[in-house]
Amino acid sequence: MIALNDVDLVLASTSRYRRELLARIASRFRVVAPQVDEIPQAHETPSALAVRLAQAKARAVAAGCLGALVIGSDQVADLGGSILGKPGNAETAQAQLAACAGREVVFHTAICLIDTRSAPISAHAAVDMTRVHFRNLDAGEIARYIERESPMDCAGSFKAEGLGIALFERIESQDPTALIGLPLIALCRLLRETGVIAI
Repeated sequence: MIALNDVDLVLASTSRYRRELLARIASRFRVVAPQVDEIPQAHETPSALAVRLAQAKARAVAAGCLGALVIGSDQVADLGGSILGKPGNAETAQAQLAACAGREVVFHTAICLIDTRSAPISAHAAVDMTRVHFRNLDAGEIARYIERESPMDCAGSFKAEGLGIALFERIESQDPTALIGLPLIALCRLLRETGVIAI
């Protein structure tokens, strides 16, 4: 086993949330933006979409990062089988949170680790499922939340690491970091499979 800080670690993401999470376990890593089409395919389930995009992001960056471990991740919010994307504006965020009020939303957070340090290149993947139970929310609460936290770049229109936690009745999860965007428990397991330890 070798230490995580002794490998060339690359995060295939533009997400500041994923960068902040990865910094919890790695003091040194590079960030490379993947060029990936994120449009869902016909009849693709939310879980399958998350896995496909995590793998596509990792592969897109790994092609130019030989000798490295490349991490790709993606998250898809699932409300009754419908995909909730990043709202982009306050009006869409308001509609998303109104639709989620009093209901369960499932977050599928996939991760793919590609090891390009030797041939053949290997890929390791996992997906975490977190169930978020929203409490009943009125329009005023939703509007105040959006004004205070501006969650326009978050799937499902909330930030669980911030004030968004006040929107929920409960969360069912095996990994609290998955809901924020990068399942660190799964990542540490995948790293160990490649002979790398975080501690």
